[in-house]
Amino acid sequence: MAEAVEKDFVAEHSQELFERYPGKYLALVDNEIVAVGRSMLEVFKRAEEKYPNKLIRISYIPREDELVMLL
Repeated sequence: MAEAVEKDFVAEHSQELFERYPGKYLALVDNEIVAVGRSMLEVFKRAEEKYPNKLIRISYIPREDELVMLL
């Protein structure tokens, strides 16, 4: 259930996230961005240090050139 809620957070804030964090990994805990970086491992480790007993979700925000357009 928590995973679905955090997926909704990313979906609901997608435009803002695409503008602020292109090409970055985000660590989310309880719908809060707790770490941002270029490496999934780096972001996970920083989030785990801050929140060792919480579920951490990692999301990648693609750059504009990485998006696939469907016509």
